[in-house]
Amino acid sequence: MTLAKVKNNFQLTIPRRLRDKLKLSVGDFVEIENKDCTLIIKPVKMVHPDQEYFYSKEWQEGEAEADKDIAEGHVSKPVSSVKELIKDLKS
Repeated sequence: MTLAKVKNNFQLTIPRRLRDKLKLSVGDFVEIENKDCTLIIKPVKMVHPDQEYFYSKEWQEGEAEADKDIAEGHVSKPVSSVKELIKDLKS
């Protein structure tokens, strides 16, 4: 267990060991919950709305599939025309 002191303006310093373990940086957000007189502090990673799609389950499954295909060598060679690309895709 780690002991922390409540300072001016009710601020707490999260000890370095816990910050490192949770990968917290200055400016990150945390969620604080009161459960049975116990404070639970959870890191919250904010995602820009333009990038939400990338973190969806479907997108991540597609990324994993693509990584697997690349690792197994299932990739196309560079092509110089659409015609060449279609020929390569059909083979």
